[in-house]
Amino acid sequence: MKNHENIYINGEWVSSGGDGSIEVMNPSTEEVVGSIPDGVASDVDAAVESARAAFPAWSALSLEDRLSFIEGLAGQLAARSEEVGELISTEMGMPQPLANIIQAGLPAGTTASVLETARSFAFEEQMGNTLVTREPMGVVGCITPWNYPLHQIMAKVAPALAVGCTVVLKPSEVAPLNAFLLAEIIDDLGFPPGVFNLVSGVGPIVGEAIAAHPGIDMISFTGSTRAGTRVAEVAAPNVTRVHQELGGKSANIILDDADFASAIPGAINACFLNSGQTCSALTRLLVPSSRMDEAAALAGEAAAAAGGRLGPLVSQAQWDRVQSYIQKGIDEGATLVTGGTGKPEGREVGYHVQPTVFANVDNSMTIAQEEIFGPVLSIIGYEDDEDAIRIANDSDYGLSGGVWSSDNNRALEVAKRMQTGEVDVNGSILNTNAPFGGYKKSGNGRELGRFGMEEFLEAKQINMPA
Repeated sequence: MKNHENIYINGEWVSSGGDGSIEVMNPSTEEVVGSIPDGVASDVDAAVESARAAFPAWSALSLEDRLSFIEGLAGQLAARSEEVGELISTEMGMPQPLANIIQAGLPAGTTASVLETARSFAFEEQMGNTLVTREPMGVVGCITPWNYPLHQIMAKVAPALAVGCTVVLKPSEVAPLNAFLLAEIIDDLGFPPGVFNLVSGVGPIVGEAIAAHPGIDMISFTGSTRAGTRVAEVAAPNVTRVHQELGGKSANIILDDADFASAIPGAINACFLNSGQTCSALTRLLVPSSRMDEAAALAGEAAAAAGGRLGPLVSQAQWDRVQSYIQKGIDEGATLVTGGTGKPEGREVGYHVQPTVFANVDNSMTIAQEEIFGPVLSIIGYEDDEDAIRIANDSDYGLSGGVWSSDNNRALEVAKRMQTGEVDVNGSILNTNAPFGGYKKSGNGRELGRFGMEEFLEAKQINMPA
């Protein structure tokens, strides 16, 4: 059991101003595996005060001095990767072998990559007689989700700290134990007090207190579009900068010249990673209408084969949500190829979902328009390339996408016309040094690499005599 009784403020473990706690469940066993303080607004006040007090000295340190702390943090995350993988597997359900690679490997790699990015970043630029400087925003409120919990934390915290900002973090209360481990590592490394602060709790209390706080200079939020909209609304009176990485309903276009035997299993993996609990999951599979039956058969086989590798969903509430969407797909007339409602046979304990594929889906159906966040694929037919692009862009979201073709130039032309922040061609994967973020209701701003670093900086022009 990982029972945490304190939050981390000003370099110390301190009691919350509230007296409640939140239990953390193992979604594979449905057992309680830990608890965290149920924080309150006064905790946020204390954390912001600490971060504001620490900002002048931290931002005045040389870049290399700040990076020495980041380098130590990256080293510890790598050295303790097995511990991190096991912990995150326990609290959010990803099978441990995969969690060791993704849930532990990604945050360690993301943190380490900040070193090179910061060292090559142009913090000053001459434009005629003007010196343009890029200076740290100040205090950053980081509000992070449960699906890739530590990676999402480090994608914000590492670049923010590197450029000289200080941080107040609210991790998801669903999978928060990794954030407490991070705070322990930061404490052991001797980061200056107040540079990093951790306040646990629920979104409507701690999250809103961070969003509304006049002492917060910027909010970096990852989560649902509904919650992100609320954060922006609460932050608006202070004109606080809000960076949002939100939901998705991404299309994966299989062009008629693609190798279906490779593309369809690849499409299943792109949809089902992390049991479908991925904002950039490619959950709409677009295929030529004339080959719908072929695509459905291949997808059904690949989905059935993937079932044994999938972990549970993160919670009972998430399981209930996904069940309702599967039933909605059936009710609206989509063809159920494999899966369906209920738990997989032999997996009655844990929040497991049957990997589900629907064929003959119309893009206007609920399962094609709303983010499900489970292992549910919708196969949609198109008539030609123009029709495929139209359907792909017929969405409120625009986070990710895919194109499969035997002709890379043809795929590239389609990719350029997709209204989305990322497109993977023929199964290519995320580049963690390239900009990640969305169009439309998938958010604004970018994370990762130099594009993500720029989010934590303000540009200033200093005009000198000619």
